Amino acid sequence: MYTVVERELELQLILSPERSIPVPARLGYRTDDPYAVHMTFHIGTDHPVNWTFARELFVEGVFRPCGHGDVRVWPTKVGGRSVVLMALSSPDGDALLEAPSTQVSAWLERTLRAVPPGSETEQLGIDDGLAELLAPSPRLSPSLDQGGAPAADELWLRDPWPSDESQERE
Repeated sequence: MYTVVERELELQLILSPERSIPVPARLGYRTDDPYAVHMTFHIGTDHPVNWTFARELFVEGVFRPCGHGDVRVWPTKVGGRSVVLMALSSPDGDALLEAPSTQVSAWLERTLRAVPPGSETEQLGIDDGLAELLAPSPRLSPSLDQGGAPAADELWLRDPWPSDESQERE
């Protein structure tokens, strides 16, 4: 079972210092994918635009400039309002988006309560999975059925693709 933390908000796509247009968006976070933040932009087409990036990048970007390459995030003030700016780059183009800091911060707080920083690997069960894979297993000896063939529960141990060297000689 996992938890989903979502928030609908209206971002501003900055076209120039004097002009921007509203872009409805959804912030998404899932505890079964604890390192990632998902952003869905509804831009008036049949298919929304989806971006996924590190939650840590977004958390840090609320306080100070961070990121490089495809995603950069930083806080600033615009017209006396605190906002978070996100610069996104892709082969299809670049976008500068503005989000209200209070809404983004409140949403991030909810994700941090759901999965506190540093506990992400516990959500994934990586340590348990590795321990299970690396645990010593008892040496298996094939058990035979009454006809002398390996029992059905032992058949899974066999190679389903025999080697090219045929056991039968012509």
